[in-house]
Amino acid sequence: MIRNIVGSVLALAGATAAVWSPFRAWYDGRHGRDYRIEDLFTGTGITDVKAEVIGSLFLPMAFAALLTLIGIVLRSRVVVAVAGVVVLGFTILWMARVGQAENGLNVHSDGRGLGSGVALALGGGVLLLVGAFVMSGRPRPHATRVDRLPPPTHPTSDGRPPEQAPPSGDAPAPSSSDGPRAPGRDPGREPGWDEGREPGRDPGSDPGQGQGQGRDPGQGQDPGRDDGMPPPEHRA
Repeated sequence: MIRNIVGSVLALAGATAAVWSPFRAWYDGRHGRDYRIEDLFTGTGITDVKAEVIGSLFLPMAFAALLTLIGIVLRSRVVVAVAGVVVLGFTILWMARVGQAENGLNVHSDGRGLGSGVALALGGGVLLLVGAFVMSGRPRPHATRVDRLPPPTHPTSDGRPPEQAPPSGDAPAPSSSDGPRAPGRDPGREPGWDEGREPGRDPGSDPGQGQGQGRDPGQGQDPGRDDGMPPPEHRA
């Protein structure tokens, strides 16, 4: 904000100097409003024909001042810089054409040669460029990126609520600490896994399991019966 204010003040000062310069002496006491704008682009060069104000060097300077006002309102550094280029461009072009007509440019202390109007135009153009450089311009809107897809609105395939579902494309393997899971199923084990046995194994094939499974070890057996070897007198 401060940079825009300082740059705008410098630009306004430069535009004021540029607009005031045609009403000052440019060369040998001749004011800038007396030089025709078409003399800068014709083959005959600078002539002694007096120009109207609207058709003189006042025209590019007024156009540069208008660009300056537009640039300050829009806070556009480019527009203000273009205004400075216009002022400097026409001033340098005039100096080149006058140098051709006069066989060189001279500066004398008695007022002959280059006058104060040229200094005002050059100084105004420089101030416009400095003001455009100082201005910060309009703030740029921050670009927003969407790195993740929006969360799903329906429960996912692993039984998680939508708010606990991982982002799409990088879902980790479900574990025991990752929220609720499907009842009766451990997501960390293969399907068909049951507690106490290996997957795909028949519980009846385990030794010691079968008919006596699920009963008390002492239930249904004779306490006096010995399942070991018969006594020697009963051996055949």
